[in-house]
Amino acid sequence: MNYNDENLKNALSSEYVLGTLKGRARVRYQRLLLERSDVRQNVWHWEKHLNTLGESLEAQKPRAEVWQNIQQRLGFIEIQKKTSKPWPTFLLPGAALAATIFFAVILFWPKPEIVEVPTKQIAIVQNAKAEALWLIQIMDDKLHIRATDNVTLHADNDYELWMLAKDGRAPVSLGLLPKTGENNLDRPTLFDQIEIAALAVSLEPLGGSPNGQPTKVLFTTELMML
Repeated sequence: MNYNDENLKNALSSEYVLGTLKGRARVRYQRLLLERSDVRQNVWHWEKHLNTLGESLEAQKPRAEVWQNIQQRLGFIEIQKKTSKPWPTFLLPGAALAATIFFAVILFWPKPEIVEVPTKQIAIVQNAKAEALWLIQIMDDKLHIRATDNVTLHADNDYELWMLAKDGRAPVSLGLLPKTGENNLDRPTLFDQIEIAALAVSLEPLGGSPNGQPTKVLFTTELMML
């Protein structure tokens, strides 16, 4: 496939942003995002363009089953059944994704001492089936990460988290992700000095990347402001 073709690149980038690029095609494009700065720039262009269009739409009142589907796709349906209060059913279109991620943090971090810690940004790493794998809280001095039951356990491999900068520089390792439970990673000074395009997760040998670069990129995700 000729990824240098602008028409093809625009088509794939727009589908990626909309979420209609799925399965192996999405995984291949996620790897390409890490390897090529021109592809990342194209995706950022479409994110900005489509988000602007979404913000211009009139507010809508989604059906009750819409929220149920969101919970099912993120793997929260059993947790939601235990709650007594229904989810809100009125959202601006441009705020729908942010609201979904907000509720995900509340559901996955039920302990007050964790939820109340000031969080600047969050991210949810999902697989091709839109199942949540890791939830990441970006705090002032650390990254608090929790693995879900959807994470595939590899006895001979680790998962490594990477930071992708908008200026096209090489990916920066943030550390190893937990396969189960929770863990904290140091927040590097560089985190506040550059514009971050996305976070990426790679599959590495035990102990992390042997050469300071991602070995096999599996997932990418964006940071959301709170």
